[in-house]
Amino acid sequence: MREVDAVIARRLASGVPLVAQVSQYIISAGGKRLRPALLLLVCGALGFEGAQRFNLAAVVEFIHTATLLHDDVVDESTLRRGRATANESFGNPASVLVGDFLYSRAFQMMLDAHDVRVMEILADATNVIAEGEVLQLMNMHDASLDEAAYLRVIRSKTAKLFEASARLGAVLAKAGPQVEEACALYGQALGTAFQVIDDVLDYDGNTGEMGKNIGDDLREGKATLPLIAAMQRGTAGQRDVVRHAIETGAVEELEHIVAIVKETGSLEVTRAAAAAEAQRAIDAAKQLPSNPYSQGLLQLAAQLLQRRN
Repeated sequence: MREVDAVIARRLASGVPLVAQVSQYIISAGGKRLRPALLLLVCGALGFEGAQRFNLAAVVEFIHTATLLHDDVVDESTLRRGRATANESFGNPASVLVGDFLYSRAFQMMLDAHDVRVMEILADATNVIAEGEVLQLMNMHDASLDEAAYLRVIRSKTAKLFEASARLGAVLAKAGPQVEEACALYGQALGTAFQVIDDVLDYDGNTGEMGKNIGDDLREGKATLPLIAAMQRGTAGQRDVVRHAIETGAVEELEHIVAIVKETGSLEVTRAAAAAEAQRAIDAAKQLPSNPYSQGLLQLAAQLLQRRN
């Protein structure tokens, strides 16, 4: 990870001061670097030790960071990782344009791999993420959203880059098709579980733990799995309250909504869905050679279920 951070620092360089300033602000915000770590773990599990793993790990972090910059503008978010978002600090135009810079820098760096397959995976992932963002935008304030539609969004918007990160590790190691698919499945399942747990924490966390404003999902009219489950399991009156909150973004109802989510057992239902995804990831990782790196992949999936921030 130190090598990846060195690549990130080197490739953030720009002759335009604001580009470097905004990029550095969000990159240095203390993110988990899960996607780069995933790529490095898969490379380790499959025995690839080439320097290209550091370059591509930085690429996936740049793509992720670009999506965060654009997300926070679209969602009008003010807090991320416990401090003001880039759009709150520098304004929306700077955030959007620096996000564009990070995307284009990532595509420049992809060329260093001299591998069309690598470019294909990352180009496809970036496109699917964009589709997921638009799909989520279309679903805002839609209280009729079901679990299948919810999963489609998060598998596009969040899990796709996890999937691509893991698949890239297999491609760099020149693994066979079966192993590559096992790695991709691991990444997709891990990314899905990660987002489902994130959606739990919006109704079962606090601002200090999360590093973002609790209730943001409700304010944005996002029908996440805790709310979908609450509408399925609640009384007619409870369903009406949740439906109205989604349709209007009534964040002042947050305390009431949290109570309904808890009373209906919807947090347990949602955590169980995350556990099923984590188990899918564990089953996929067991197909890799047994070594400290693949053990790390198993541990990462297991620890995800204890996630609090």
